[in-house]
Amino acid sequence: MSIIKTIGSNGQISLGKEYAGKSVLVDEIEPGVWVVKIGQFIPDSERWLHEAAAKAKLDEATAWAEASPPSDNMADIEATLHDR
Repeated sequence: MSIIKTIGSNGQISLGKEYAGKSVLVDEIEPGVWVVKIGQFIPDSERWLHEAAAKAKLDEATAWAEASPPSDNMADIEATLHDR
C-alpha cells in the first residue's frame, strides 16, 4: 500500500502512532529512495556476542551450565576467600 507523506521542515516524517517507540532500520537504496523496516536490533556494544567465535564459546558455556547442576559449596568458597 502506498501512502503519500510530506517531510516536515525539521526533516521528519510520521509513520503513525502504531509505530511509536519502535526501532526501525532505514536503508537508503539510492538518493531519495528508502526502505524502512521495523525490527529489533543489536546494539554496537553487544554485537561481539553474535560473532562466530564468541557465539561458539557462549554455546559451549551454556551447554556446560545446563549439564552441570549447581553444588552447595559455599563453605568451601568462603574458606578460600578467608585464606587470602
